[in-house]
Amino acid sequence: MKKLFAHLALGIAALALVNTAHAGETLNRVMEKKAMVVATNSGWPPQSYLDDNNEMVGFDIDVSREIAKRLGVEVSFETPDWATLTGGRWQGRYDIGVGSVTPTKPRAQVIDFAGVYYYSPYVYVVHKDSEAKTVTDLNGKIIGVETATTSEDFIRRQLQIDAPGLPPIEYKIEPGEIRTFADSMLPFDDLRLGAGVRLDAVIAPEQTAQNAIKNGYPLRVLDGEYAFKEPLVVIGEKVDPEWTAKVGGIITEMKKDGTLATLTTKWYGKDYAAD
Repeated sequence: MKKLFAHLALGIAALALVNTAHAGETLNRVMEKKAMVVATNSGWPPQSYLDDNNEMVGFDIDVSREIAKRLGVEVSFETPDWATLTGGRWQGRYDIGVGSVTPTKPRAQVIDFAGVYYYSPYVYVVHKDSEAKTVTDLNGKIIGVETATTSEDFIRRQLQIDAPGLPPIEYKIEPGEIRTFADSMLPFDDLRLGAGVRLDAVIAPEQTAQNAIKNGYPLRVLDGEYAFKEPLVVIGEKVDPEWTAKVGGIITEMKKDGTLATLTTKWYGKDYAAD
């Protein structure tokens, strides 16, 4: 019996040692190096993209820089594919993800949500010459979405947003065919060719759609209703609750002092920070 208790005590001590080793792992790394690595996208204007000087710019980039500024550290960017960004198990390659990620129930199992930093309404986009006037006009049509995103989950009726206070998702469209694209702008490239040439409509964030229209794409947004409205979160690897809480506190400060409202207005022409 004494041996059993001794083994149990050693096991508990070892477990405590492991937990202590992981406590503050990311926070300590960032503060010791005075540098933070942010995982984001490189081809999703105006959230994040490469400008003519091959520099990363956009709303998510500005948010990342502001978080780093408030931490007192330098910031650099990595651009993994979407599945890697949202799949967790980063093994220390990135410190946070700032990529306009929706907090879904499956993602909650593999990544931490540091906090909601803005909200994005999703819209139905058609060619400017389309005869579609309402959502029901899109029933049976070819709908384009970016793959592995909430727009794909929505059109497949599989969307599960993990955030309190949101109204239930309403599915009002039965597509004839769903076509998926590896990049956020590729569906618009097909849609711009003409109504029904390759696509009849695209479901995408309002900000992305308006940016395409601003850049000369012959498209329009169906008036009257959103497909759904999603919160967007800064994410972290599931290894350091202290770090997640630290970043979450900064996001709360940025919301309270109006920084996020200013940045959404700068990049989108509208305050998307308020729920």
